Amino acid sequence: MTRIAAIAEPPSDALTVDPSAWVSPDARIFPSVRGTKIAIGAGSRLFEFAVIRAVGGSGDVVIGERCMINPHCVLYSGSGIEIGNDVALAPGVQIVPANHAYHRRDIPIAQQGFLPSKGGVKIGDDVWVGANAVLLDGAAIGKGAVIAAGAVVSGEVPPYEIWGGVPARKIGIRGEATP
Repeated sequence: MTRIAAIAEPPSDALTVDPSAWVSPDARIFPSVRGTKIAIGAGSRLFEFAVIRAVGGSGDVVIGERCMINPHCVLYSGSGIEIGNDVALAPGVQIVPANHAYHRRDIPIAQQGFLPSKGGVKIGDDVWVGANAVLLDGAAIGKGAVIAAGAVVSGEVPPYEIWGGVPARKIGIRGEATP
């Protein structure tokens, strides 16, 4: 018979949820047992089947006020996630601010740990991230920007620009006609 080791209890301050925020009973939050923090701001909503998991680094996950984290979004803490106010993550958005080391051939990738941080993921206020977009370590989304569905972002997106594609590139400016 296989025995499963007990999992350490996270510190009491590892997870803070503002009393006015709403977290679906079907969402999953896995706080850190290593000291990183997860904070969900006032009026924010975390819908069913969304996952926030503290893994892969030493960064905190901080979600601002009045944010919507829609179904099937996955946020890994990695090198840290900062989400501003009034941000909408459409269904299926993945935020992964960590990169596995993979250069050595004599050690399986899963045993090589992680590459150095590129700064985590930072999302400004009033941003919309479309369905199934992926934000990678080093992504910095400026205020008012829009990320198209399915885009993969790993760098800086200036304020109010619209980016899409793999890898993501500028496809328009918010408030102007898009091609």
